[in-house]
Amino acid sequence: MDRPDQRPHPPLRPLWLCRVCLTTWPCPAAREALLRAYAEDRVGLCLFLAPLMLDADADLRALHPADPPSPAELFRRFLRWVRRPRPAPPRW
Repeated sequence: MDRPDQRPHPPLRPLWLCRVCLTTWPCPAAREALLRAYAEDRVGLCLFLAPLMLDADADLRALHPADPPSPAELFRRFLRWVRRPRPAPPRW
């Protein structure tokens, strides 16, 4: 049997929730899996996620026309976490 942390965590569209943990997608487990899958290609990961962000924007605006997510929210949710961590400053 798969361990829960090894199961895929795909999005449930048009709600854009994780099909496994029912949190906003990409959930922490999906993010971790995507970072592993694109470990050497962060640009490729962004190119994979950007169209999904646009799809989520369209879906969520259709579902919640009075209160759609802001572009900043969607950016944080889909792309901001992809950045490479900055190295810690040297400790003198």
